Amino acid sequence: MGLTEFLIQLLNGLQYGLLLFMLAAGLTLIFGIMGVVNLAHGSFYMLGAYLAWWLVQSLGNLLWAIVVGAPLALALGWLLEWALLRHFYRRDHLDQVLLTFGLIYLFEELRSILWGDDVHAVAVPPVLQGSVALTDTLSYPVYRLFVMGLCVLLALALYLLITRTKLGMMIRAGAFDATMAEALGIPMRRLHGTVFALGVALAVLAGMVAAPLASVYPNMGAPVLIMCFVVVVIGGIGSVRGAFVAALLVGLVDTFGKVLLPQLASVLVYMLMAAVLLWRPEGLLRQ
Repeated sequence: MGLTEFLIQLLNGLQYGLLLFMLAAGLTLIFGIMGVVNLAHGSFYMLGAYLAWWLVQSLGNLLWAIVVGAPLALALGWLLEWALLRHFYRRDHLDQVLLTFGLIYLFEELRSILWGDDVHAVAVPPVLQGSVALTDTLSYPVYRLFVMGLCVLLALALYLLITRTKLGMMIRAGAFDATMAEALGIPMRRLHGTVFALGVALAVLAGMVAAPLASVYPNMGAPVLIMCFVVVVIGGIGSVRGAFVAALLVGLVDTFGKVLLPQLASVLVYMLMAAVLLWRPEGLLRQ
């Protein structure tokens, strides 16, 4: 592998890792704060991709679709938490798994009814088409750089939200001891709704920005869900910083593995997870 190919794969790995972080951050927040094992998280990613395709048909531009889709995702997350999940907090994790597993089938049926079972493509916005020359012999698509920049901005915003705001203080208190936080006056039910809505919005947004990079197709959330759980386990359950580091590691290992060791590419990420758990069973960074 020459220097040019190495740089391209490095950028691809970083872009994939940052996109994984958008998904895994929502998943780790939901489990860390609410204690809910959300198997439907991949379905929100799929809904985001289909929503992007559908809105682009009406609005004509993915950027406008993202502007419209983000509030819809927040509303969907809040509605699901209010209608379903808040009734399962004090129940066994198996009940939560069965609920979210059922949501997978519900969303798949809704997707089939609303948008059919065809495979779709989403066009890159005209302003983000083309490539940027990084060196004399290396260019990289503008849209992929846009995705990387958006993911970094969202990661920074999430960090500032958790560490510098009153809402972040309540989130950290609820993650540490929900019972004591509620006794001190923190409205945990409202906080749960906010956290779940935020997690759903991150997954939907990830699906929307990923839609032009890959085809939009049925059940596309299943493989992504598995990778999200790998990232959460490697990074440390409930740790957003850990999810960021783990997502970049997984993205780089998966991308370079497909190029350098294609025969082992499908297992390299799981080998990485096993190695990390043998070294640090709690994950790279604690909650």
